Amino acid sequence: MASNDPEHREEEAGDTAAGEDEDTGAQIAPIVRLEEVTVTTGEEDEDVILDLKAKLYRFDKEGNQWKERGTGSVKILKHKEKGKVRLVMRQVKTLKICANHSILPSIKLQEHAGNEKSCVWHATDFSDGELKDETFCIRFGSIENCKLFMETVEKQAEALGKTEEKESVEADAAAGELEKLSVGGESKSEEKPADEKPADEKPVVVDEKEKEKETETKVE
Repeated sequence: MASNDPEHREEEAGDTAAGEDEDTGAQIAPIVRLEEVTVTTGEEDEDVILDLKAKLYRFDKEGNQWKERGTGSVKILKHKEKGKVRLVMRQVKTLKICANHSILPSIKLQEHAGNEKSCVWHATDFSDGELKDETFCIRFGSIENCKLFMETVEKQAEALGKTEEKESVEADAAAGELEKLSVGGESKSEEKPADEKPADEKPVVVDEKEKEKETETKVE
């Protein structure tokens, strides 16, 4: 007989719910076992000099207009051993590379006309798997970030220029020393020994019979 008492009905409902949630101890094995995969980005041997959020554009020469490349994180990376510096930018969600090029001493950045949060530059880019001459424009969320980006790139480019100049001077000096050694070696090899006879001078052959006759004549 069902009880009309509300409290009694709540107790019966609670007992039923407790029975449904009771752990049976059964274990269900996953259908597919996922293994941990190590993802490499190619940036493991590089130090991050700068990392900022920005939006990147590429100038389309055929359409004569700016086209968006993506919004994400732009990084200035320096190789730990080789010392080479490059700019890499990935889209925030897909992590697709939208810019990837070396920073060279010849790179020049300038503020985009009418916008202090943006700057433009030319570079030989490799983000699409092949080298292309591109004109980029990047826009930051603040003027401070844009200035920081420009100053960092210019500083690295200047440092690379000084390094290349120093290496060139050292290479020229080493080549000069090598040339001196080569010239000195050649002059020594060209000098003739003091006791060396000229090539066209023939040795004198003494006839033994004539020598004996001279000796007999002197004796007589």
